[in-house]
Amino acid sequence: MSLLDSLKKYTTVVADTGDINSIAKFKPQDATTNPSLLFNAAKQAEYAHLVEQALQDAAAEGGDQAAQTEAFMDHLFVGFGREILKIIPGRVSTEVDAGLSFDTERTIAKAHRLIALYEQAGVDRNRVLIKVASTWEGIRAAEQLEREGIHCNLTLLFSFAQAVACAEAGVTLISPFVGRIYDWYKKERGVADIPADEDPGVESVTRIYQYYKKYGYQTQVMGASFRKVEQINLLAGCDLLTISTDLLAKLGETEGELTRRLSLESAKESKDAKIHLDEKTFRWMHNEDPMAVEKLSDGIRKFYVDARKLEKFAQSMVAQKVGS
Repeated sequence: MSLLDSLKKYTTVVADTGDINSIAKFKPQDATTNPSLLFNAAKQAEYAHLVEQALQDAAAEGGDQAAQTEAFMDHLFVGFGREILKIIPGRVSTEVDAGLSFDTERTIAKAHRLIALYEQAGVDRNRVLIKVASTWEGIRAAEQLEREGIHCNLTLLFSFAQAVACAEAGVTLISPFVGRIYDWYKKERGVADIPADEDPGVESVTRIYQYYKKYGYQTQVMGASFRKVEQINLLAGCDLLTISTDLLAKLGETEGELTRRLSLESAKESKDAKIHLDEKTFRWMHNEDPMAVEKLSDGIRKFYVDARKLEKFAQSMVAQKVGS
């Protein structure tokens, strides 16, 4: 048995890629996408038909070049999402632009737009997760969307405060970033590595999982952003884990059987008292975690840059279409 097969016994495996062929190879339950992954996939010749279809759909909506560029990006996200859903049994995560991370109303509007495009294409909204940054404003947007039956994946999650606020908002799923937490502490401590059993990223996901299960929250925990197989192994039993294709390959090539680390039984070990967070308490508690403050800000900036790369690509494609 491979480590990947063993992991699948305890945890829902999610492919963190926009490459449809890779998804078909590793057979995950779910898949996540983002502008960077989509940008790389859209430049590949084998996906040219999806790019062309998105261009046609955007042109059919009319409007000036800026409007068609935004429409093209929306259709491209949904086009890739639809293709991915043809080969996985579960859900695909589609990301809201990081530039909307502090804008509740526009986040809700963009989510409505994306879900409408999916539904027009015959995709049930229950198979789509709208991916939103775990800011206070993003969490409030997700809370409203969940009330409407639009399910959300709260990303860029680094602090316990973010996790608690997401659970209280009733979001479907959170994505705590194991690898980026590991990166920060490795740099802070001036070390080349941190053993997996002492890894702050692994510890963060474990703490969140145990808190959620102890207090009966329905929000699912999906560990994300892994740097090495050992981090994944220590989170066997987490609700979901989203894993890059290179690490999926390593898991698939390695023989062995994992021990389940996270379970309802292990959740009894949580020593955290149940808390409630209003906006002021959330902001203070999050601010008390310097790693989380830095990594959330850095993550939003990087996601924004990735979105602009995709936007620049979209602008060039629309300009070519308009000029042809």
